[in-house]
Amino acid sequence: MAEGTTGTTDQGRGHEDYYLIGDQDQNNANKESAKRYSRCSSAGSIHTPNSSPHHTDDDDDSGDNSIGRAGATVATTLSYKERRREAHTQAEQKRRDAIKKGYDNLQELVPNCQQNDTASGYKLSKQLILQKSIDYIGYLNQQKKKQEEEFAALQKEVIALRIIQNSYEHMLQHQKANPGPEEARLTDDAKFQVFQALMDEMFITFQHIPMDNFKQLIAGVIPWLEEHCKPHILRNILSYTLQQMQQAAQNRKQKSPQETSDMDEQAALTFS
Repeated sequence: MAEGTTGTTDQGRGHEDYYLIGDQDQNNANKESAKRYSRCSSAGSIHTPNSSPHHTDDDDDSGDNSIGRAGATVATTLSYKERRREAHTQAEQKRRDAIKKGYDNLQELVPNCQQNDTASGYKLSKQLILQKSIDYIGYLNQQKKKQEEEFAALQKEVIALRIIQNSYEHMLQHQKANPGPEEARLTDDAKFQVFQALMDEMFITFQHIPMDNFKQLIAGVIPWLEEHCKPHILRNILSYTLQQMQQAAQNRKQKSPQETSDMDEQAALTFS
């Protein structure tokens, strides 16, 4: 009987030990689960009122500081964007003002744009200003080419005239160094008289040329040269002039003895 009681008691103790061991294992499992949950919560940044049983004032201060720093960062970002937007607006306005000023200056330089603007009374479009500017540049290029051609022709003419001048100077020096027998007997006064008589004869026809303006003078001089300055005409005028001068010289020679005798008679009467 005692053995049966003892067996029953041992059996009951075995059951109690079993239950105690089971409770301890369950508590350990709960603790491990709680630790894993705490790690996951901290890693995922999930903060709930029940997840942190020990919530202190330091955590509140750190949260407020984080919010303040975030707000300052946002304000700084907005201020930077506003400044950048304002700078972009100013740069765009400067660009537009520069373009407008350029078109205004171009319109003042191109004569066609000024005439149309003044006549019509409305502002020309940018496309029309550019088109008229292109046309005016083409016109200036044509004028430049024309002036270059005229300048080249004038240069050639100057070179030809210089060659002619040098030739005449050489001929003049040669004639002065080696005068002919007739030229040696002629004086400068006689040469001037021949030239004066020749010019007087030619002026009779030259004075009928119209001289109201330079254009009419040029238009009249060229036909006069072709008509009245031909070699045979000039030769005839020169021959006629020389004949007149020869007659005048003979008349002076005939008068000179008579004048000498008259002077002698007057002198004799005076002294008598």
